[in-house]
Amino acid sequence: MNVLVTGGAGFIGSHIVDRLLSQGYFVFVIDNFDNYYSQEIKANNIRHNQDKKNFKLIRGDIRNSDLLRETLKDMDIVFHVAARPGVRGRLQDSRIYHEFNVTGTLCLLNECLNSNIKKVIFSSSSSVYGESKYLPIDEKHPLNPISFYGATKLAGEKYCRIFSEIYGLPIIVLRYFTVFGPRQRPDEAICKFTRLILRGERVEIYGNGEQTRDFTYIDDVVVGNMLAFNSETKWGTFNIGGGQRLSINELLKLLNEACGTNVMPVYCPKTIGDVSNTWANVDEAQRILGYVPKVDVRTGIKKYVEWAINQVGSGS
Repeated sequence: MNVLVTGGAGFIGSHIVDRLLSQGYFVFVIDNFDNYYSQEIKANNIRHNQDKKNFKLIRGDIRNSDLLRETLKDMDIVFHVAARPGVRGRLQDSRIYHEFNVTGTLCLLNECLNSNIKKVIFSSSSSVYGESKYLPIDEKHPLNPISFYGATKLAGEKYCRIFSEIYGLPIIVLRYFTVFGPRQRPDEAICKFTRLILRGERVEIYGNGEQTRDFTYIDDVVVGNMLAFNSETKWGTFNIGGGQRLSINELLKLLNEACGTNVMPVYCPKTIGDVSNTWANVDEAQRILGYVPKVDVRTGIKKYVEWAINQVGSGS
């Protein structure tokens, strides 16, 4: 079976690629290596797979219909992970978010209809919910994103629903809650905090630090994707979270414990695009997909810090 992973050189995408390769699938990656963060980081994410016979990297843009058409003609399944990330996107970047996350998704779905794709697994985000009206958040929660990223992810979801309901394309939408782990993007909190702590520098926390997040370890996200991959479900939208929440102040405390440090925070004004609380109700994912998160946040942080220290030690 041939599987395409868009954005497969990124954080989440590269872990999905690893799991697929380990299970013997032929994996193709499309990634444009855009400049949102270092291209070298993305190159490192997939370097260990470059010489494998069942792996192929295609440097390209999912808005390129000709490239998609040529690539998809031999594919069976698509994991659509490619996106412009970040909830703190600036006003001047709004067009970029739309182009990558909405136009790119629409191009991909159109070309999927012209191929023999059996299923699309779409990576979405808890950002589609916006400020929580209640906790934990289930899939019936109102959808009121407060960032360009969240708005464009929601638009992608809506297109997915149309292509599934009207055109019969099997699609599963997965809404991730604050994913962390090895290869995490450098602008995300756990990666950024750990880097500063290991340097002995103070950590900036936006707001008072009492805002909470459902931190979800990457291994659980990969499991969620594989369950969606193997599911008989033709359409569905599911939360993929850790099922517990932690304040940013508590996060810093756990990172200090894992690093053996006592770095103090510097509190800064809250930024646009940040919600107050997230916490996933994963009952629906458990009922339909069999998803049960296995890695609690404390264990996940220890695993991540060990990886980060090894990266520093290796000079990476």
